Amino acid sequence: MDAQVTFRQADERDTNLLVELFDGVARWMVRGGIEQWKPGARGAAHFRARIAEGEVWLASREGRTVGAYELWWEDREVWGAQPPVAGYVHRLMTDREAAPAGTGRLLLAHAEGRITAGGRTLARLDCEDRNPRLGTYYEDAGYTALVPLLEKTGADGRRYAVRRMEKVLG
Repeated sequence: MDAQVTFRQADERDTNLLVELFDGVARWMVRGGIEQWKPGARGAAHFRARIAEGEVWLASREGRTVGAYELWWEDREVWGAQPPVAGYVHRLMTDREAAPAGTGRLLLAHAEGRITAGGRTLARLDCEDRNPRLGTYYEDAGYTALVPLLEKTGADGRRYAVRRMEKVLG
């Protein structure tokens, strides 16, 4: 990359920026025929709560936000009660117009560094099973898919399968 990507932790002033980034990625998914995120599915209240309850990180290049992710320290909905050995990466997002190639991997590496700094040895994430391209992306980044799949029901009543993935850090 010709310019450095820098990271900073988001605060409440970044809420609208995060909503715009999410909606941009969701519109890209819809255009590409990927049935996963929908524009408007994560609003300001969601991001305010994630900022208050955990960590949300922004990646910037030349003064422009090019990506973001959420880091959770527990995820009972997807993983159940777990000992404190993992960090959970959610909503890995890149600006499809401004992010240089490799930004997604930089976001993952940053999250993995935060998890390690928190004294934990596993990075965990999940993705819809019907998005095999995303699953392959995470496998190429060193994540292993666990079985069985988790069946979930979305807020819209749609049932779908979730692939849980983890990577040993260290």
